Amino acid sequence: MLEKGLVQIYTGDGKGKTTAAFGLALRAAGQGHKVLIYQFLKPASLDIGERFALQLGAVRIRVESLDVPWDMSQSIKDEKAVSQMQTAISEVLERIAATGEKRFYDLLILDEIVFCLSKGLAKLEDIKNIIDKRDSAVEIVLTGRGATDDLIALADLVTEMKNVKHPFEKGISARRGIEF
Repeated sequence: MLEKGLVQIYTGDGKGKTTAAFGLALRAAGQGHKVLIYQFLKPASLDIGERFALQLGAVRIRVESLDVPWDMSQSIKDEKAVSQMQTAISEVLERIAATGEKRFYDLLILDEIVFCLSKGLAKLEDIKNIIDKRDSAVEIVLTGRGATDDLIALADLVTEMKNVKHPFEKGISARRGIEF
């Protein structure tokens, strides 16, 4: 098991942040680590390939999702939806802090929490609480666009995915099994 857990951030406008985090989860599980992936803004009803693969049961990685209705383009304009999401995220982050403190998992992945922070849906204090309270051997990965300087200062590793070229620019839609 890990002697010292670090904090990693995968951010930027390029594709691959969640994919990289799931790859790390697979690597950690393969080495016998217990892994929790918590997906924000990606409810259980969302058709996501990586979640389906893990539900087959071949790999012991727990995936949970914040099951609050959210439309990436519309909900941010709706004060009630934003308020509901802020409350739900705050409650989940409090539970995750307790999980990290008791070391139920060796690796905690908070998928899209960086984006949530950048849009005011999550509070930096809640994320810092998870980092500060966790058992010293718990690794944390935070993904999403828009990492702030304050969040980056809390991390040990920051990778920025940069969009150089993307098929969406040619009108190619997201493809099942590749983008989701």
